Amino acid sequence: MGKKKVGKEDQAQLIKEAGKVETAVAAAATSNVTKRAGRGNVYVKASYNNTIISVTDEKGNLLFWSTAGSLGFTGPKKATPFAASKIVAALAEKLKKAGMSEVTIYLNGIGGGRDSSVRSFVGQGFNVLAIKDMTPIPHNGPKPKKIRRI
Repeated sequence: MGKKKVGKEDQAQLIKEAGKVETAVAAAATSNVTKRAGRGNVYVKASYNNTIISVTDEKGNLLFWSTAGSLGFTGPKKATPFAASKIVAALAEKLKKAGMSEVTIYLNGIGGGRDSSVRSFVGQGFNVLAIKDMTPIPHNGPKPKKIRRI
């Protein structure tokens, strides 16, 4: 067996990557907002590979959405709590321009960005009316194999 090689990123590369994320958040927040809404629904899909957040009005019409990949995160970094908080920061700017202050959060999936996104919405100053978990749960599962006969 040989030695394990551990890849290390130098400081300049980390600063460059952080700068990309910050510019992507700023660019996502500067879109034109034409729709006005006081209340809305936030759908958080947190998988092991990515975090997707969609915002709708009360009728269910999509207003805004954002993903970790659209902000410049790549690979396993897309499913981290940090990426989820950056997604919420980008969406919060748009939502405040649209006049939305009260949200109902619907969670789906078991990824890392689940709790972080809820905490970030509260931290951004939104009034969270309800948090509902919509993650599918199996009730009985598949039929077991037949017993082996010899």
